[in-house]
Amino acid sequence: MANGVAEIEYQEKYIENSRGMKLMTCRWVSGKQEPKALVFMCHGYAMECSVTMKSAGRRLAEAGFEVYGMDYEGHGKSEGLAGLVSNFNDVIQDCSNFFSSICEKEENKKKMRYLLGESMGGAVALLLHRKKPHFWDGAILVAPMCKIVDEMKPSPLVINMLTALSKIIPTWKLVPTKDIVDLAFKDSEVRKQVSLPFLVLHGEDDKVTDKSVSIQLHKVASSKDKTLKLYPGMWHSLLIGEPPENLDTIYKDIVDWLNDKCVHGNTRLESELKNQNEDK
Repeated sequence: MANGVAEIEYQEKYIENSRGMKLMTCRWVSGKQEPKALVFMCHGYAMECSVTMKSAGRRLAEAGFEVYGMDYEGHGKSEGLAGLVSNFNDVIQDCSNFFSSICEKEENKKKMRYLLGESMGGAVALLLHRKKPHFWDGAILVAPMCKIVDEMKPSPLVINMLTALSKIIPTWKLVPTKDIVDLAFKDSEVRKQVSLPFLVLHGEDDKVTDKSVSIQLHKVASSKDKTLKLYPGMWHSLLIGEPPENLDTIYKDIVDWLNDKCVHGNTRLESELKNQNEDK
């Protein structure tokens, strides 16, 4: 530790997905302590873990967590046409495969595991939970893109034009027009299936994603452990785009929530260890 700042080890590694594409993965960890838990970051549209979420990775590692991220296809340092995701389910599968492979390493089997998703990454995190409902210990959803605010949507005429153009020129990078909530939890019964512990953070002045959906998610989700934090005056990009004093507030709330979960035990981990002992 130099000048009171934790020494953070950062690594990048390329893996190959089922479609033969090379995807960049990254890892942050403090070299001075045993990690409290694993945190897996899901970045937003046209963003990446290796650059725009770098400060999040460092801050969480400094707080004692081992942090992993992966640039989706067409994003960051991963292969693919810039910003083009031909099948959103492929992104979910890629993340699930990589994150699960880390969790299932022998040295990580007794560690708690959390998802952190920003913007579109919030929808990714929720879909990862739906894919493996009993696998994750909790999720942090930062301004989750479960509904784009109406002011950001193109007119129906523009949507029709862009849809037609995308069929003619499929490699154009076009802003998604369908609410990702259609995939994540548009139906009220699906929202109720959100049963894992979660923390939602949303800026009151977010002009990109709709805070009312975050409020609704918190209200109807079946989870018994759910927390909603709304920040007056803050915008969409809570992890990197706010002034230093606001960033300190955001990260303190995230770290405090994670620390609380680590201290108060974990039923998923306890249940797995109990089953393993009974099988012996």
